[in-house]
Amino acid sequence: MDRSTKVLVAGHRGLIGSAFVRRLRADGYQNVIVRTHAELDLADEKQVRAFFEVSRPQVVVMAAGKVGGIRENQTHPAEFITSNLRIQLSVFAAAHRVSASKMLFFASSCMYPRDCPQPMAERLLLTGKPEETSLPYAISKLAGVHMCLAFNRQHGSTLFIPVIPNSAFGPNDNFDPASAHVLSALIARFHHAKISGAARVALWGTGRPRREFIHADDIADACLFLLDSELSPDSLPVNIGTGADCSIRELAELVARVVGFTGRIEWDPSRPDGAPQKLLDSSRLRKLGWSGPKITLADGIRSTYEWFLSRKRETISG
Repeated sequence: MDRSTKVLVAGHRGLIGSAFVRRLRADGYQNVIVRTHAELDLADEKQVRAFFEVSRPQVVVMAAGKVGGIRENQTHPAEFITSNLRIQLSVFAAAHRVSASKMLFFASSCMYPRDCPQPMAERLLLTGKPEETSLPYAISKLAGVHMCLAFNRQHGSTLFIPVIPNSAFGPNDNFDPASAHVLSALIARFHHAKISGAARVALWGTGRPRREFIHADDIADACLFLLDSELSPDSLPVNIGTGADCSIRELAELVARVVGFTGRIEWDPSRPDGAPQKLLDSSRLRKLGWSGPKITLADGIRSTYEWFLSRKRETISG
């Protein structure tokens, strides 16, 4: 992309959206467009249409949406499916209306079948039922992927790019243990246990499921590579992963070491585990020429915890 390209980052305060803004500004992009939810409700079709007609973005990074962990998905399934579908319908229609040249849509690895062969290749989407605990969210994201493909097929002139990153983490993540994804929730849980002097931390499930984690900055790097690439219909959607996973038990032990929690970790097998494994096959992206992630899991957790602590200090000093 040219540095003068008008790029709208929807969801710029979130995990992936904020990584995009950091990267675009560091690379010298002069026309990065952002709006808060108070300024623009992406679920409001009339607001979105009016905003797009005035701002006329050339590239749209669709990183907005309702996300959360197993507990949130189980508690608010209707909100997950309706909120995401409303946002997608509004933004897709507006982007097409103003002839945006490209749009990135962020889907989720939870779209894959619960018992999917590992690693999960893009061709395996819709070959089985996704994990029940996140089904409404997964359905909304599957709809978004196929909206991208349908717009591309029907209109041809617009390239909507659906990408499927695995479990993302980094600065500006949600660290609320009640609603966060597993890695950020673990950082918050172990930090609070350490400062309170707790002797143990109880975690859901058995700890046996395996997950793949990728830093948001690496996701932004892969997506900017895709925006500058010549893509064909056969190359979409695109998985974005590291190629390596670990068990939730191993992850918890690593986070505890980084945070400095030295107490016991206890597991509650009466609570749901989710899918047994979610490792992406990212060979499609590698064949396109992306060099791969630069941030290791351990380094990423350390830098994320440092960011988490800095925000705590800001809150106290403010």
